Amino acid sequence: MSNTTEQLALLKRGSDEILLEDDLLERLKSGRPLRVKVGFDPTAPDLHLGHTVLINKMRQFQTLGHRVIFLIGDFTGLIGDPTGKNVTRKPLTQEAVMQNAETYKEQIFKILDPEATEIAFNSTWMNELGSAGLIQLAAQHTVARMLERDDFSKRYKNGQPIAIHEFLYPLVQGYDSVALKSDVELGGTDQKFNLLMGRELQKNYGQKPQVVLTMPLLEGLDGVNKMSKSLGNYIGITDVPDQMFGKLMSISDELMWRYFELLSFKSNEELAGLKQDVEEGKNPRDVKFQLAEEIITRFHSAGEASKAQAAFIARFQKGAMPDEMLEVELNAPEGDLGIANLLKEADLVSSTSDGMRMIRQGAVKIDGERIEDTRLRIKPDTEHVYQVGKRRFARVKLR
Repeated sequence: MSNTTEQLALLKRGSDEILLEDDLLERLKSGRPLRVKVGFDPTAPDLHLGHTVLINKMRQFQTLGHRVIFLIGDFTGLIGDPTGKNVTRKPLTQEAVMQNAETYKEQIFKILDPEATEIAFNSTWMNELGSAGLIQLAAQHTVARMLERDDFSKRYKNGQPIAIHEFLYPLVQGYDSVALKSDVELGGTDQKFNLLMGRELQKNYGQKPQVVLTMPLLEGLDGVNKMSKSLGNYIGITDVPDQMFGKLMSISDELMWRYFELLSFKSNEELAGLKQDVEEGKNPRDVKFQLAEEIITRFHSAGEASKAQAAFIARFQKGAMPDEMLEVELNAPEGDLGIANLLKEADLVSSTSDGMRMIRQGAVKIDGERIEDTRLRIKPDTEHVYQVGKRRFARVKLR
């Protein structure tokens, strides 16, 4: 892709903001490989599809001939990222950080080209910087400026404690850009303050400030909250193929396009063609099959993707799953809703006792998985396909 305008269009796809776009275009026109930095703190051993939004963008830079730096924040992981937190985050142990880092390295090369990827650890330069250097780094910024950051500001106004070491996190992340001489840094929209810190520190250290490209946070299966293991609305990249396929097929038709934009490697022209197919009457379910097949092939294999699709069809299509399914929105006045009550309110059973009886008989499934717990309670802000018997289906959004 030699045309820099086309390159910019590819890199802008799905992005939230580019600071500064003209600067990125100028660097692309230079023809030299750019150094593209993305930092990940190894706070958990497994990644989910929400994490891969940034990794996919890294892959796009690679296809354009640039060098990406997968920065593992083994030093910042010991501080604990305060972004979006209303309490001080518990730091990880060095042992936990390194164990998680090794797992990350195994997982990212399912997407990235190893030959065009540099793995870096920010402890490399932070340990060399030493305490005197860290004090000099801290002198580059003011407390007043730190308190402009939304989460710090809210905690300060609410009288919630902010530990001094939390102010170091954005400074260290910004210094990473200085140490790596990055041209571009990618991050989620929630990281904007930290990413801009990198631009500011690079100026202070006599470097040309990096371009900042932010990506949106991918919504989870509920279509509302960002994908998160703690919310249970995630698709893990280590999920088994059948489970991954079922979860992807459970997302709404509207959310499907969001997933295509942020997770698929199909071209913009291909996506436009798929949207046109749906507008002309193609079943969105069949298009969703393509999304599930692409993602499962990426993290497992084409053979596993085919098997997962066949198993899904055997469970649903041959079980007379309707092309047009009842769409139901319910409220959870008590914070969640018992499964039997949900089935009754969705008109899938005649009464809660009928719902409990159907569960005990093994006739109730959620996203194709049979449930047996009559006391199961469904969390709000979720969306699932509920099936009772062979013929009764409903896609239920619980608010």
